[in-house]
Amino acid sequence: MHNQFTITIHDVHGVKQFNIHQIVKKFGLYLLGFLLFIFAMSAFSISYLNVSVNKIEEKKDEMELAYISLKRKNQKLQNIVVETENTLKIKRDELISVTDKLSDIEQLIGLSIEEGTTLAERVDLATVTSEVMSALMQHVPNGSPVEYRGITSKFGYRIHPTLQSKEFHRGSDMKAPMKTPIYATADAIVEWAAKHKRSGYGNLIILDHSFGFKTYFGHLNKIVVKSGQFIKRGDLIGYTGNSGMSNGPHLHYEVRFVQRALNPFWFVKWNIASYNSIFEKEKNVPWQSLITATTRLHQTTTIPLLSQKVLLSRAR
Repeated sequence: MHNQFTITIHDVHGVKQFNIHQIVKKFGLYLLGFLLFIFAMSAFSISYLNVSVNKIEEKKDEMELAYISLKRKNQKLQNIVVETENTLKIKRDELISVTDKLSDIEQLIGLSIEEGTTLAERVDLATVTSEVMSALMQHVPNGSPVEYRGITSKFGYRIHPTLQSKEFHRGSDMKAPMKTPIYATADAIVEWAAKHKRSGYGNLIILDHSFGFKTYFGHLNKIVVKSGQFIKRGDLIGYTGNSGMSNGPHLHYEVRFVQRALNPFWFVKWNIASYNSIFEKEKNVPWQSLITATTRLHQTTTIPLLSQKVLLSRAR
């Protein structure tokens, strides 16, 4: 009886008893234990999986936030890239425009650029060259002293209109009605501003410029400057007339270098656009030395050797 296990069932029909062997009993207990173990493991697995899923969800949320943040940063970077590209395009267009303008300036001033010269060097060279050119044209007579209407009597030998004798005409007689304004063609100090009887120039102005240049303005009607006065290029100095040995209103204009008379016509026609012309037309001036002196006089910064070489080569 020790190896049997009795199960009693009571119902409406009465009492029933069943005898179950002890092995079956143990098997049932083991099965029950196994089922409980499976249930416990399942509960633990479900709990573990829930925790894992929650962590995954948290990681997913973090990654989504990181993705959104990265996407925003990427959009900002893209905007910066677009802005940078637009800025670079504008700067590139500006650089092309500046380069074209610089080329025009170089062509205008007759500047020859060696291959391999950087843009910065070209700008420095053009700046220095322009400054020297400007200084040279500020101190050396250039341009017409009156509104240009032509020449009635050229520089050189001629028959004097009053004396009727052959003589060397040291200047150019420029067409100009009575009382036409006369302007200084370069910075100077007034050496003479009065009537000059011996020369026959009548009312005469002599301007003493830099580097040995002088200009003469004869047969004036009126003088508005005084001897010893400093004047700038373009200043009004007097008005044309018919004083002295003259047969009609005009301006007798002379340009002299170290007392040597030069042909004023080349200086009247000399301007920034025809800068090199004077070096070819007027050979009686040592332009190379003059440019060196002008460069030294107006040298406020160290001028590259290249610029001096270019300037001097053009004066030879």
